[in-house]
Amino acid sequence: MNRSLQLRLILMLGGAILLAALVAGLAAFVLAYLEAAEMQDDLLRQVAALADRHDALKSSQHDSARASLADDESRISLIRLPGDPRPAWLPEHLASGFHQLEAEGEPLRVFVREDVHLGLRVIVAQPTETRDEIALASALHTLVPLLLVLPVMGWLIVRVVRHTLAPIADLARYIDAQPADRPSPMSKDQVPDEIRPFIQAINRLLERVADLIQQQRRFIADAAHEIRSPLTALSVQAENLSQAQTLEAVQERLQPLQAGIERARKLTEQLLSLARLQSGTQAAQDVDLAVLARELIAESWPLAEAKGIDLGLEERASVRLSAPPESLRLVLRNGLDNALKYGRDGGEVTLSINADSGYVTIEILDDGPGIPAEERTRVLEPFLRLQQGHTDGSGLGLSIAREAAARLGGVLELDARADGPGLTFRYRQPLGR
Repeated sequence: MNRSLQLRLILMLGGAILLAALVAGLAAFVLAYLEAAEMQDDLLRQVAALADRHDALKSSQHDSARASLADDESRISLIRLPGDPRPAWLPEHLASGFHQLEAEGEPLRVFVREDVHLGLRVIVAQPTETRDEIALASALHTLVPLLLVLPVMGWLIVRVVRHTLAPIADLARYIDAQPADRPSPMSKDQVPDEIRPFIQAINRLLERVADLIQQQRRFIADAAHEIRSPLTALSVQAENLSQAQTLEAVQERLQPLQAGIERARKLTEQLLSLARLQSGTQAAQDVDLAVLARELIAESWPLAEAKGIDLGLEERASVRLSAPPESLRLVLRNGLDNALKYGRDGGEVTLSINADSGYVTIEILDDGPGIPAEERTRVLEPFLRLQQGHTDGSGLGLSIAREAAARLGGVLELDARADGPGLTFRYRQPLGR
């Protein structure tokens, strides 16, 4: 099927006009045919009436009268019975009125007029071919001018369609001319109403693209700053290490260098995780949430043990999801890391799994200081850290969790605990996904 809207419009409009012309020609022929048939019947009736009058003339005038009524040009045959020989095509008993007969394969229109008082019958016949020729000639007189106009109509259709669709081509050129890094919305002035919703949708898309470009620029700038800071620190620590003259000094200066390397490694891993999420290349698999949760708790156990935190799992429902496992792991792992980092020493962190109303809900609860309500949305932005005594993080964990949740089609929320101080990290996702 041809996808050109312009060609389809031209073909449809041209086809409609051609069909209208054919219908008009057919209607003209039918009307002309009916009119010719009526004229033929009137002619046969008049000839029969004149023949009756001529019968009253003298015998000497009879032949000249017949010659004036029946001639070769009109192809009208006039027969009087009794008196004239009866042709083979004429039945012996034929009622008065009009009839359709055939003479040697040629259709005839026949009119019979009977004079009861004189005992005479007048038969007038004419081939129907004459009537058809008149009808066809009349229809052609009507149709030929219309056919001559059709090429002009086709040219006008092409011009009108191209002119009407010209704004679409103009919009395409405008979009192509947009700079990739600074797209600007299109003007809705002098645009047909039918295209305006399309323009509005494109403008909304361009706004989202512009916002995304701004976010990427801000992210790149923040990432460069976050990477430069630990690298600068590593450079200073390496220089200090090179100046150490005793083994004790080397060991003393080596420990912060190793910690700095670990922070840089973790930041790099987080940046790579975020890049993989944004590329959207992960395939969905069947994931048992309880198994995944136990694996993450086992991985996080050393950190929990170091802070004396009681790390537990509440499995209120057995849930399996079809989802990219790495994305789910990023959501839960970053939620656990945040809870263990900011949770109270010697406190509790609980991961719970529940399912109801077609949704799975995963909550990670800690008993730390929590996050003020006005800051809970901001902390989901990249590289944003609250001043709560922890400055060794990159500020990427919750941002990665939110990005992974969005890719999974779920929702990430941060809320205050209902039963005391602390934070509730809540992730909800439809079970059908």
